[in-house]
Amino acid sequence: MFVLFEEAGKFMAGRVLSEAEASAQVELDSGKRVKVKGANILIKFEKPAPAELMAAAQAQAQAIELDMAYEFAPDTEFGFADLAKDYFSTNATLTEQAGMLFKLFDTPHYFRRAGKGRFKKAPADIIAQALAAIEKKRLQAEQIAQWAVDLGAGTCPEPIKEQLYKILFKPDKNAPEYKAVVEASRATHTAPLELLQKAGAIASPYLFHWKRFLLENFPKGTGFPAIAAPAIADELPLAPVQAFSIDDSQTTEIDDALSLQGLGSGTVTIGIHIAAPGLAVLPGSPVDALGRARLSTVYMPGYKVTMLPDDVVQTYTLQEGRDCPAVSLYVTLDEATLEIKASETKLERVPIAHNLRHDQLDAVVTEQWLTDTEFEHQNATQPASNLREQLSFLYRLARDLKAKREVVRGKPETFNRPDYNFRLRRAEPPQAAEAPSGGSATREAGSVGALTSNDGAEPQGDETVLISIRQRGAPLDLIVAEAMILANSTWGNLMAEMGVPAIYRSQASLAPGVKVRMGTKALPHAGIGVKSYAWATSPLRRYTDLVNQWQIIACARHGKTAALVAPFKPKDADLFSIISQFDAAYSAYNGYQGAMERFWTMRYVQQHGITELVATVFKENMVRADDIPLVLPVMGAQGLPRNAKVRVKLGEMDLITLDVHGTVVERLDAPAETPSTEADESEDEDDVAGPIAIAVDVNEAPEGASDNSAS
Repeated sequence: MFVLFEEAGKFMAGRVLSEAEASAQVELDSGKRVKVKGANILIKFEKPAPAELMAAAQAQAQAIELDMAYEFAPDTEFGFADLAKDYFSTNATLTEQAGMLFKLFDTPHYFRRAGKGRFKKAPADIIAQALAAIEKKRLQAEQIAQWAVDLGAGTCPEPIKEQLYKILFKPDKNAPEYKAVVEASRATHTAPLELLQKAGAIASPYLFHWKRFLLENFPKGTGFPAIAAPAIADELPLAPVQAFSIDDSQTTEIDDALSLQGLGSGTVTIGIHIAAPGLAVLPGSPVDALGRARLSTVYMPGYKVTMLPDDVVQTYTLQEGRDCPAVSLYVTLDEATLEIKASETKLERVPIAHNLRHDQLDAVVTEQWLTDTEFEHQNATQPASNLREQLSFLYRLARDLKAKREVVRGKPETFNRPDYNFRLRRAEPPQAAEAPSGGSATREAGSVGALTSNDGAEPQGDETVLISIRQRGAPLDLIVAEAMILANSTWGNLMAEMGVPAIYRSQASLAPGVKVRMGTKALPHAGIGVKSYAWATSPLRRYTDLVNQWQIIACARHGKTAALVAPFKPKDADLFSIISQFDAAYSAYNGYQGAMERFWTMRYVQQHGITELVATVFKENMVRADDIPLVLPVMGAQGLPRNAKVRVKLGEMDLITLDVHGTVVERLDAPAETPSTEADESEDEDDVAGPIAIAVDVNEAPEGASDNSAS
């Protein structure tokens, strides 16, 4: 005897070996033996053979008219054999009964299952909805197939263009646009990104990078809601100083300024004045929410995305001609020996006399001009000339502070590579090309600067790019850098002494691989050479600095009881959350800035027709261009020592992957000339762009798949 039974949603048939009251041992045609529950056995028969019955029943099921079967079916629950007798005849054959079973089972939108072999008609409105869904799916499948054909033929359908960045980086793997890309990629044996490039989906390499960045970091756009900057309620005393800031011409977020008192008296007081949004913006306020959502200003050549709305920034920025609220650190020192005697933190209004622009003054404020009182430039520049005595003292102090830090570090800081300034010019309109030149946007030491000299407009990728060199450690840079290090380390120590938690940056040692970490403990920063270091001097640009400013304000107001009233308490979980979020965002922003600097450098190479360049070997098969900020892998550098000078012929460049290779065609220095100096830890090896990580997986079925987006 044979049986037809259902097992795990499938129909099978086989020969009965033995039968008990509630189950049977059945041997399938494959020879496999299975135990079948009695309730799962739907038909018992003597002939034909199981395989023959299954084949005949499947054919019979295809011949059954579904609408007619629906009409014959009763409104109440029924069995498949009963419907077969109503549809065919009262003497319905075994094949007809099995065929009806298969038909009912395969059309759940018409017949709902009510048990093993039992069914019930679906309501007419449900059937209509199901048929509409089936038709929609059919049409969608046709659309996917047509889109795939178009992609393979080198044409990108508009719906795929509109969803391009979502498809590549954050896809819905059941969306028809995604499925079409996968199908076309499989059919053409072409990688998805290359396929889309060939099909013209990526009109602009620049916009490709920009929109990808927005999708991953600003999915709702970079605009701000309308919001008013809260006023500072404190009655702040007016500081008896005339302060000045030093930034590039494009800086709008002026966070810091300096002042000097007591020159010639033997005791000098340097004032380091930081913009004080923390006096008005409170934790949990609407403006705070905006800052915490972004965590930092994003810099890139030709553009920036600010952490706070411009109206808010302009309320607290240290604009010349205004008495600006500030958190001030006053450091008193011996004028002759530069020994620090005392420090004090004050909350006050500071008169800002000048906003100096170092890109306009670097040629004037030189080391010789600062150290040689007899030296004069032909065209003296105001107000720098009026501040010459103060700038000269600050430069002397900066060099002394740097030297003392280097003693703690154990070796001097060396910056052999220059900073590069980027300036973008639009071809249209012509007058846009006359934007003033500028300096680098502020980043950590060792980074490449960026200028928003494109009138602040969002770049389109077709601008002309100009790259200029600015050697690191220029006097004005050194003055500002050392003053900020002094403030950040002094305030870090102050908060630690008062038991007020803060966000610190630390580095355990200068050993290779030991990186800078962020945490809430005041630990040494070996790279800078200070006891502790807490970012606090850029509260308009970095959220960590705003958080630390709140804590510093508590110290200034309450002294030794500050820990009781500071917004963040010891072991505050929210503080750890901020650190984690900031680390992730800051890393993403810096990564994008680096990618865009590389992009515009490659555009510079294209625009200037550069086919060869002089470069320096910095590790095996890797070189760094001498005159532009470009690092690339090369062939032909095997066996060359570090710092060897070579001429490199450039290969093709890919502005999507930011990939470029080169070939060493000539060594320019003699082996004996190559310096064997060990690289300073600050000379970080630049990352070379690699393949773009996309989320399109042509090796998995889209339905039900999870999003395995690369990060």
